Parts: sequence; C-alpha cells; structure tokens
Amino acid sequence: MNILKRAAALATAAVGLCLMTAGPVQAQDTGPIKIGSTLALTGPLSATALVHKLVGDIYIEDLNARGGLLGRKVEWLVKDDQSKPEVARTLYEQLVTSDKVDLLMGPYATGAILSAMGVAQRYNKMLIHHTFGIPSLAKYEMHFPAWSVGPKPEVTVNNTLFDALAAAPKPPKTVAIVTSKFPSVHFMAQGAREVAKKRGVNEILFLEWEFGNRDFGPIAARIKDANPDLVWVGNIGLEGNMLLEAMKKIDYVPPLHFHLYPAPGPMTAAPEGRNALSVTIFEEHPPYTDNPVAAKFVAEFNKRAQAAGFPYTKVEVQAAASFTAWQLLEAAVTATKSLDDKKLADWLKKSQVPTIQGVVRFDRGNNFGDDLMRIKQVQDGNWVTVWPKEYAAPGASLKM
Repeated sequence: MNILKRAAALATAAVGLCLMTAGPVQAQDTGPIKIGSTLALTGPLSATALVHKLVGDIYIEDLNARGGLLGRKVEWLVKDDQSKPEVARTLYEQLVTSDKVDLLMGPYATGAILSAMGVAQRYNKMLIHHTFGIPSLAKYEMHFPAWSVGPKPEVTVNNTLFDALAAAPKPPKTVAIVTSKFPSVHFMAQGAREVAKKRGVNEILFLEWEFGNRDFGPIAARIKDANPDLVWVGNIGLEGNMLLEAMKKIDYVPPLHFHLYPAPGPMTAAPEGRNALSVTIFEEHPPYTDNPVAAKFVAEFNKRAQAAGFPYTKVEVQAAASFTAWQLLEAAVTATKSLDDKKLADWLKKSQVPTIQGVVRFDRGNNFGDDLMRIKQVQDGNWVTVWPKEYAAPGASLKM
C-alpha cells in the first residue's frame, strides 16, 4: 500500500479524531480560540501567499461548521507581512503580546518563517508552518513543517528531479543553474550544483540575482548563449515568469526548464510556461484525490478560487502545504484536548499524522520527516505529477 493510500485509510479510520469532527470534550472557556499568523498579502510573494490565505479561510470556515476546536469557535487573525521577514517578526510579537492569541500558525516562505520561529521560541509557542526550505536552520524544538522536503532537501529533492530526467527519452547532459539569492532558493540551487556534478550533468552556466529583481534580460541572454539542455531556475513567486518573458523577447525557448517555487497560476497561464517542471506534494488528480478529505477540499477550493479570480483555480503544492499545516494543528489539539503548546508539540513529535499529501511525521533532523516531494509539469495548461510513476496523473508522462 503506497503512502497516499495509507494516508487515505488512516484519515477515514481517524475521521472522528482529527480531520472531520471536533473532539467531544468541552473546554471550560467558551470564548473563541484565537490563532494568529502573517502572510505576504502584498509584495513580491503575494501571488502565492494569497493562495495560502484562501486555504486558511476555507479551513477555518469548515472547522467552525464542524464545531470548532474543543467545542469552541476558532478565529484566525492574519496580518500582512508585506513579503518582508523583519515585518513578520514585528507582527508575530504583536500577535503574542498585544493580541494574545492562543496559538500561532506560520507565514509563507522561509525568511518570514525563520523570523516567526524566533518569536515563537522567545515565548515558548509551538509553530506549525507551510514552506520552510532550509531544515538545517530550523533548530527550535517546537516548530513543525507541513512542507515535506525531508532533512536534506538540497540532495533528495534534486536527486528526485534528476531521476525523473534520467528516465526521459533524451536526458540532459548540460545544465544552466540560475537563481535568486532568496535564502531557501539559493540553498537549493547550491545543492543542485552538487547533485548535477555527481550525476554527470555538466554545469555550463551559474548566475545569481537579488531577490526583488525585475530585469531578467541580461540573464536570458546569457542562458541563450550557453544553450544548455536544462535550465534549472531557482525562482520564487513571479521570478520564473519574468525570466521566461525575457527569453521570449530574444526568441529563445529552453529545451527543458525547471522552476523551484513558481507562482502556480501565472506559470500555467503563460504560453511560455509550457512543459515547465517543478516540485510538488499534491496535485488535483488521482491518486491524491482518492483521499476523501482531499476530494472535499478540492471541490471547495475550485469554487472559491474561481470566484476570487485566481489565474489557476486548482489545488496544487502551495495550497496542499497550507491545508496540511491546518490539518496538523487540528489533529494535535483534538488528540491532546489541549491548547498547551508544549503538550501539542510533544504529541506531534511522536505521532504520524494522515494528511492530504500522505502520512507526515517529525522524527528526523530538526523535526523534519520524510521527503515526499515529487516532480510535476505544466501540460495543457495544468500542473500534473509526472514522477515517480506511482504518483503520476492517469496517462501522464514527462514531455520534452
């Protein structure tokens, strides 16, 4: 039984425990439970963070319709960190000291999460978060990642990519690695350099840009001159789209292009995003949607994303990571019948939690667990998983 089928079975069996109903024990306090967080609602990370905001809204509404937590309604207080880690730090201080929230939920992106983690550590608060990409930096004992990249993603995630490409009809022999200096992205790019070398793929170009850069013309020209078989792009948010647009202006189409953390909708909507590769933990197709909880979430997200005018209205890796984070929080509170941060953290450390991406655990390096990352590709305007084969969309395979 693969990990997704196992998760679906566990989710069904544990439906009364953590995913579909609230616990039967009533807390003495009948007021709302306040959960505080920030998201990059403005700034360069907003295109993706708005997906996380919609997921949180959906989850909290559904949770309250099911009775909330411990018999109490849940309020989610979310503030705009403007895509700036230093702003996130200040806002998390406010959430703990001024707003006096009961629980914390992490922000989007590694820089802001690291800032939030520092505040959580100072006040002994548990922090579940969505998308932390440098496990070696996450040393706080009460942090828990929903982004299942494993303790050494710079090696394991990149190996998964090169495994997928090795199975292609024409595996790449040369690679250009171009990357933002955004911390988690740059970290993964350095890992890609080492993995490519060990796999016998010749690096013929390495370029970096400052996070927030909007002029990708010179980078596109250098890539075209190098003419690699594969362009490995260490991007976050809309950077990948801007690079592809710059390539289009000089009549260059990369044979293969991988984008680390793209804005999901804009990449599928752009004609130049055709056949783009990226990483995933969940896409809107079987076997992921065999999980009944996932199927319910997919239907609601589709409806709400369309109403909100999102460029991509399907559930993919970013939405799934966010939903998983909320599942982890609900599971811990329901199982412990408590809002005590230490009790919640202790339970998560020793538990394996069924989620829509698979069974998640936290018993490896710095509270990370298994690397559940797979490879997806833009095909016919949609993201579909193409590797490993057991997670691929029905009939899907890698396109060149």
